[in-house]
Amino acid sequence: MQKNPIVPFILIMAFGIGLIFFLSIQGAEKKEEITAGHEEGGEGGDKAETEEFDAEMAKGKCISCHGGDLKGGVGPALVGTSLSKEEITEIIVNGKGSGMPAGLLPEDQAAQMAEYILTLK
Repeated sequence: MQKNPIVPFILIMAFGIGLIFFLSIQGAEKKEEITAGHEEGGEGGDKAETEEFDAEMAKGKCISCHGGDLKGGVGPALVGTSLSKEEITEIIVNGKGSGMPAGLLPEDQAAQMAEYILTLK
């Protein structure tokens, strides 16, 4: 006798539906906690706004264009730049031309990244 090949797919589908049902019940029970977290800016808040500046994480967004040592690649060198902190912050926030995209960092971290870039030697 031959096994029906559709049975495993039906079992996976049933498991998925059950899992979705279970998770929705859990979410409904914790509705007040989740809502309170969003209102207070706690766990459910936007992490990008509450996190402290991490130079290595921010540098990771620059490496693809400015090179691993930030001495230039597709984009210009960041090490030893002649730009001011304000100019660098403006470029990070608003981008520059078609090569430098805007908004790679939250605005509140752009000035900190500019300070970091100015320390590179």
